[in-house]
Amino acid sequence: MSPDTIVRLVFASLVLVGCAEDTSPNLDERSSGARTVQEDDQRATPLQRGLDRLHAGGVIGVVARGSDGVRVIDARSGSARRNSTEPVAFESQFRMGSNTKTFVAVVMLQLVDEGKIRLDDTVDRWLPGLVSGHGNDGKKITMRHLLQHTSGLRDYSDDLLEDFTEKDYYAKRFQHFDPEELVTTAIAHEPKFAPGTGWSYSNTNYTLAAMIIEKVTGHDWSTEVRTRILEPLQMWHTFEPGDWADLPAPHAQGYNSFSAGQPPIDVTLFNMSWGGAAGSLITTTEDLTRFWRALQGGELLSPARMAEMHDTVPATELHAVFPGLRDGLGIFWSPTRCGGFWHHPGDTPGFSTRNAVNDGGTRSVVLSENTTGGVSVASRAKDELQLLEDVMCADR
Repeated sequence: MSPDTIVRLVFASLVLVGCAEDTSPNLDERSSGARTVQEDDQRATPLQRGLDRLHAGGVIGVVARGSDGVRVIDARSGSARRNSTEPVAFESQFRMGSNTKTFVAVVMLQLVDEGKIRLDDTVDRWLPGLVSGHGNDGKKITMRHLLQHTSGLRDYSDDLLEDFTEKDYYAKRFQHFDPEELVTTAIAHEPKFAPGTGWSYSNTNYTLAAMIIEKVTGHDWSTEVRTRILEPLQMWHTFEPGDWADLPAPHAQGYNSFSAGQPPIDVTLFNMSWGGAAGSLITTTEDLTRFWRALQGGELLSPARMAEMHDTVPATELHAVFPGLRDGLGIFWSPTRCGGFWHHPGDTPGFSTRNAVNDGGTRSVVLSENTTGGVSVASRAKDELQLLEDVMCADR
């Protein structure tokens, strides 16, 4: 497959075919699109420049938050809607996509810390008989395999993505999917490789992880995420929408182009039950920044579990587009000119989320784009990674 196809099926696989943050109300808005503690703060420059480059490349609107541990910089470029000059609100809510997986991985690792589950437990230990047939065997797939995408299980999104059109969007945008249905879709195919012998991104892994979390705790995955992460971190604008297909205000409209040369259409309305634990959470740049900084700052996991989360393998399937990319347990690592950063991309119909955070959680950036499809995926990925690297490596 071409690099564009690989990335579309992986990072866009969710498309159906105190600290300085607490003082943000005191920040001043700048006409350039950025607001910061001081209007002449040059730390805003790489972030604003990167957002403007994404907008010029075809993204209708983008909003971001950067932090160096002392200052907060909110910036934006483009517009919240097509054919409008209305900017994307700094407080916009958006679908974080596969960032959701990192939240699920944190819950699973907390359960390991509590002695309720082991990373070497098999899927069959908790969901006996569910993963079987066509060469799939839950007796050989462990929790670690699920969280690190080394299970070999097919991504059910590959089936849902195939030849997905604008007509399909209008016909299926309110459709509900049960987790069992998604797993059944995946295991109707042979696995890509034997567990532990390769790497391939698969939403199926996190659907199973969520089912196991419910088996272990007696609560669904989103309840565990809320009580273990969202409430302690006071992430009041992050939630799992269930079958609700809209977004709370304020929000940008989400747009997607289903074929080359076609104008993007508004795909804001979408039932994300099919994404579930693989990508359904809604958030803001402020909330998601708080999560990434807390995670990397050691607030959510023990040192031992953090070490396991950061134990990476090559994400070989994506090296054509993202050289050096490595995958831990629900988290990626990308190399940069100043070392590297941790992150997890996320894509849903109409929204792309990108982020980066350093080892100690002192420097971070989170951005949300309201446009998917259309522009070359590889070209946009290059611009996104350049923005993240420029912000993370500023003054270094």
